[in-house]
Amino acid sequence: AQFEELWQDADDLSQEYVDTINDKTWQNDEITPYHHYLKFLYEHFREDINIDEDFETFLPEGFMDLDYQKQAVIAAKKILDAYNGVFLADVVGLGKTFISAMLAQQLRGKILVICPPVLKDYWEETFFDFGVRGYKVESLGKLDHIIKEGAAKFDFIFIDEAHRFRNEVTQGYEKLHQICFGKKVILVSATPLNNTVEDIYSQLKLFQVPKRSTIPGVPDLEKFFAGLRSRLDKYAKADPGYAAEVKSVSRDVREKVLKYVMVRRTRSEVLNFFRNDIDKQGLSFPELDDPQRLIYTFDARQESIFNATIELLKKFSYARYTPLLFLKQQLDPLEMQSQRNIGGFMKGILVKRLESSFHAFGKTLQRFIESYDNFIAMFDKGTVYISKRVNVYDFLEEDNEDALLGMVEQDRVQKYMVGEFNDDFISRLNSDLALLKEIQRLWTGSIGDPKLEQFVSDLHSHAILKGKKLLVFTESKETGEYLYRRLQREFAGEVMFFCSTGGLYDGQEHSLTLARDLIKDNFDPNKKQKQQDGIRILITTDVLAEGINLHRSNIVINYDLPWNPTRVLQRVGRVNRVGTVHEKVHVFNFFPTAQSDLHLGLEANIKAKIQAFHDTLGEDSKYLTDEEEITSHELFGDRLFSKLNDKKNLEGEDEGERSELEYLQKIRDIRDHDPSLFEKVKRLPKKARSCRELTSGNKGVGPAPDAVVTFFRKGKLKKFCLADEQAAHELTFFEAADCFACLPETPRLPLPKEFYPLLERNKQEFDFLTSGETFEKAGHGSKSNEAYLIKRLKAKDIKHFQGFTDDDEDFLKAALKAFEDGIIPRNTSKRLKQELEKEINPLKVLAIFRNNIPMTILTGGLATQGKDQHAREVILSEYLTGKVS
Repeated sequence: AQFEELWQDADDLSQEYVDTINDKTWQNDEITPYHHYLKFLYEHFREDINIDEDFETFLPEGFMDLDYQKQAVIAAKKILDAYNGVFLADVVGLGKTFISAMLAQQLRGKILVICPPVLKDYWEETFFDFGVRGYKVESLGKLDHIIKEGAAKFDFIFIDEAHRFRNEVTQGYEKLHQICFGKKVILVSATPLNNTVEDIYSQLKLFQVPKRSTIPGVPDLEKFFAGLRSRLDKYAKADPGYAAEVKSVSRDVREKVLKYVMVRRTRSEVLNFFRNDIDKQGLSFPELDDPQRLIYTFDARQESIFNATIELLKKFSYARYTPLLFLKQQLDPLEMQSQRNIGGFMKGILVKRLESSFHAFGKTLQRFIESYDNFIAMFDKGTVYISKRVNVYDFLEEDNEDALLGMVEQDRVQKYMVGEFNDDFISRLNSDLALLKEIQRLWTGSIGDPKLEQFVSDLHSHAILKGKKLLVFTESKETGEYLYRRLQREFAGEVMFFCSTGGLYDGQEHSLTLARDLIKDNFDPNKKQKQQDGIRILITTDVLAEGINLHRSNIVINYDLPWNPTRVLQRVGRVNRVGTVHEKVHVFNFFPTAQSDLHLGLEANIKAKIQAFHDTLGEDSKYLTDEEEITSHELFGDRLFSKLNDKKNLEGEDEGERSELEYLQKIRDIRDHDPSLFEKVKRLPKKARSCRELTSGNKGVGPAPDAVVTFFRKGKLKKFCLADEQAAHELTFFEAADCFACLPETPRLPLPKEFYPLLERNKQEFDFLTSGETFEKAGHGSKSNEAYLIKRLKAKDIKHFQGFTDDDEDFLKAALKAFEDGIIPRNTSKRLKQELEKEINPLKVLAIFRNNIPMTILTGGLATQGKDQHAREVILSEYLTGKVS
């Protein structure tokens, strides 16, 4: 009778319940809250408990068979099958390339790998060593080539360092989207989020249809992310509530989206939950020591010149690089923004080079002066040749400033007469040139180089640096060459410089391939043959900051300030890797100060110097588009200073972050060590209900007394809701786990009559959460580019035009559906709107659409879910009371 009372609602009666009643395995008094807790874990992890039992892979000779890597492959394969894409986002140093190769072994179909140019050989060698067949590796600079050769033949696309494509409003993203759409996509990056949650949305669109998402509970990604954006827009970044809202938004992204499509483990998780395997294999992770500062001191003259230069650069208008802004005719918004982007980028180069080294700054300054001289001379002749667009993106990840400036000089595609420009253009040009020459005059004569002098001194005397293998990063190729020449005099034969064009070693230039081989021989412990120790100090640009093993060293020196803290995380990741023999990893950052502040106010002065660089760049330093953010919430001296000097930031791990692996391991332990209990928990029927006292372990951190927590499932979607007398709301997995968690001896209490209305309240909340209504208020509004294009495609002049062929009509219908589903990249939509606003002829309108929308996007198609037909299931509920009779 008591058992029957638990299922008193007629709709709760099920064959499973009847079978359980008839099965004497479960007696009424045997079911306890602890069994419900284990049932909660079992049902949540049901697909994962035994997922790695039948996994087989081929490993290269000498390669460790690591459980944590195997688990990542299995989880990634499951996600890839379910959602057409997956983020492989383990923190740096855990072997994402190896995990990718093992995943590739499990795939049936042709594989394309897109990676940074410097990593092409590495990916090819790794896939070959792992026995992967049917793959091709291409540089991310060859997207046009991939499209021309045809991407349709590939079934799977691996994108290494996928965070480079986090910005949707770029040409590179458009091309990548065209390549990926309709394929299964693997995004490999330890830092998928650099600036805002929009980074995640852009990458999701490479394998998800935004308005017909297959991610459970988020059918419309566009509205979901627009809602997050609107929540953040309510706050100024200086507002005390902004940081709290950022955390809340981040949590929603993790809980509602990323948990379904991302594999990401931190070192602490791997050590905690794969400890037995790690110990058995004799594997270890190094400890990251607290970052240390290398302080160099300006004397009075250097300080004066430095400060004067900063003030002059604030007045620099970079007019030579934004000539179209001075035309009398009105430019379209895209051209205007393109010009501003180039100007901001060129201005940024000057400031970055000043911080990198006095030598690099002087060289860059001379090139700018020559560029202005040449342009003014051309202007004086009455004719100006200008490129409307420079693809700055291609140069951002390179280290060859000459190539960038050369492109600006040589890419002359349009002719203008002097009379077409505003009168103040030539005055701006002359003013900028005078300013540059004044700065050059300041630096004439012997200035000295306190930064380099301090570095040489530290290399000779610092306890950690002296005689050790070092990895020295700089953003400037010229700074790297300069350092090489100077250090080669001090440490002959021990120094090498590497950049995107090759290397310098032992007084000789080496090709890119030979230079990489030298680096592997001297710094990669996985290179078992021909290991060498000739090179002790490796100076490199950021071309070596990604995807390569350098952990025969354990010391990273940031010779110039990393403008994006995620970049320094990637730099440190070259030596902070699994399997290193070093117990500690050391990070050193260079900071400038003044002679007068050497002993007083040191940190304040350093922060002020960092802020001075960023202030000089100004608000318009956006190098790609008007929608790009250069880590805007990090561009403050104190915050960046804190980032660089906080060990946790460099580890890439969130302090105190909880992991579901802990709970998965608990239910697996029950399976392995108490199989009879596991069997009983498995057979406990759904819709089970219990009641227990809200213990002191739960009070204060969980729900208020007299509340019901319910575990719901609908297809692949799992949600947890809690209702009390006031309201019902959704819980995260961890909040729900805290509610259900209890000890084995916890007594079960009688279920009170108040349980049923609270359960009903939870059901209503779940129905609301899964109805889609929660996202209805979000969106871009009727003025968006997409709304305009949909309106044009539905307009009578297009819909009823009698001159279209059947193929034309099919194309326009497919285009309309693509816009309604949110498939088309924003950059494409923006360009289309600008072109269509000037055109009314239906045939020309059709041509504009055809020229801008690749057929592969319209015909590729991804498996999408329509309306969810799964019924709501109540897995189990628990009444938590503070009243015990």
